[in-house]
Amino acid sequence: MKLNGKSFLLGLMLMAGTQTGHAQLMKAKEIYTKADSLRGELTPLRTCYDIQYYHLDIKVDIDNKFISGSNEFQFKVVDRFNKLQFDLFDNLSVDKVVYKGKELPFTREYNAVFVTFPNYLEKGTEDSFTVFYSGNPIQATRAPWDGGFDWKKDSKGKPWVATAVQGLGASVWWPNKDHQSDEVNGMMISVAVPNGVMNVSNGRLVKTEKLKGNYTKYHWKVDNPINNYNVALNIGDYAHFKEVYAGEKGKLDLDYYVLKENANKIDFLKKNAKETLKAFEHWFGPYPFYEDGYKLVETAHLGMEHQSAIAYGNKYKNGYLGGDGSGTGWGLKWDFIVVHESGHEWFGNNITAKDLADMWIHESFTNYSEALFIDYYYGKEASQAYVNGNRRGITNQTPIQGPYHVNKEGSGDMYNKGGVLHNMIRTMIDDDEKWRAILRGMNKTFYHQTVDYNDILKYMTEHSGIDLSKVFEQYVQRKSIPTLEIRNAGRPGSFIIRWNSEVDNFHMPVHIFDKDGKKVLIKPTTKWSTHRFEGQTTETIKADTFNYYIGVTTQ
Repeated sequence: MKLNGKSFLLGLMLMAGTQTGHAQLMKAKEIYTKADSLRGELTPLRTCYDIQYYHLDIKVDIDNKFISGSNEFQFKVVDRFNKLQFDLFDNLSVDKVVYKGKELPFTREYNAVFVTFPNYLEKGTEDSFTVFYSGNPIQATRAPWDGGFDWKKDSKGKPWVATAVQGLGASVWWPNKDHQSDEVNGMMISVAVPNGVMNVSNGRLVKTEKLKGNYTKYHWKVDNPINNYNVALNIGDYAHFKEVYAGEKGKLDLDYYVLKENANKIDFLKKNAKETLKAFEHWFGPYPFYEDGYKLVETAHLGMEHQSAIAYGNKYKNGYLGGDGSGTGWGLKWDFIVVHESGHEWFGNNITAKDLADMWIHESFTNYSEALFIDYYYGKEASQAYVNGNRRGITNQTPIQGPYHVNKEGSGDMYNKGGVLHNMIRTMIDDDEKWRAILRGMNKTFYHQTVDYNDILKYMTEHSGIDLSKVFEQYVQRKSIPTLEIRNAGRPGSFIIRWNSEVDNFHMPVHIFDKDGKKVLIKPTTKWSTHRFEGQTTETIKADTFNYYIGVTTQ
């Protein structure tokens, strides 16, 4: 989640072929560098090995904003190789790479590191190497909108430090194969920090270790697959509160780490967390990470969906820092960061896009999860009003899908426009239990998996019974919206209707109101077709533009 945090260049269209074979329209050619390709493309030097497990083991020198330590890569050989690539930003030093007790030669190009092994590793074997590194990581100036370390102090003057790296990449602070397609099955995160503060990371705290020099190391064990950008550290003078939630899969441990000065506000977080989990388990199925628990960790930055350790910085207020982007008032009845970032546990952390180009999968569904939270507690009309209100934040300047293989996401419209898309599909289906089954089924089918555009499109088409290929192409891969053209057919109550769209052979079901105000589903295409609406004229006939994000012209 980086809501409205990145500035996008107006007039530029993202350039890339898509997996459906439809080229995105371009106003100008955006230039991508070798560094972008090294990071975004899955070359043989990256696909030759599959990461199974990491052990990240570091020390954080807060006074000097310096980190040092190691990361062990445990992997399976996919294709025979003697050379591979891992990633680490070039402002950090690779001190050595150790394999079977000996140092390996390596070279660097931009933020990519190329390691050569003394012999070929054979397909199917499992092995490991360890990278030792150190340096001053990039400092985020406006976390979480930009990435890196957020070095702050609390009101008492104690260190308050966090990482937030979505988009920029986890390799900004630790060595890994920095591509969303390769999630490890689990990992250990060991972080040594000065006495007087503690570190909170993903998973469960399994051990603390007193070290020399007034440091304590905190060992956090992650038992579920996790994506690199979700791995986080949070350092502060925290008070810890714990409770157990009776969820769909049984007992779920809930942990809250808040600054000691805010311990008296814990009931606000507890209420919001439990309400959120109840609504989302209803709509999406069981929380995906029971083994690792659910945590809210207070941060100086606004928030991030760090798996099982959600960063929270909304200052104990309902809304989005006290506001409601929809303008409807429905967004002021709940804490936006708790709801939105928790929604990412299902869409983003459970179901993860293989390529950053498809980050719209994370953000569109999670934006829509806000509406479903409202639906659960305040009803469907309130939910749809919220989605409709969010339209005012849509710019329609670039597609919500980015270009593949260069580590670039699409437009910030992926939030609100993406939420609108899902509300339209729900409206087309017009069966809320079926819609709920689709959302729950998606989280079950793609449980702990990485997916792409085609996976989501195929699943939703098959389970909705509606061919959504052109709908997705229009709303995900294009910047514009279609226009429904309604013309008088020459006799009372008779109309010809078609879609005007830049998408070839566009078709999408849409509801039209009859003279009694009842909605009727029609299925226009880009070719004129005749429809009867007794008692209606071109002045009175209306389409459901409240739930369908479309243009309409009548004549």
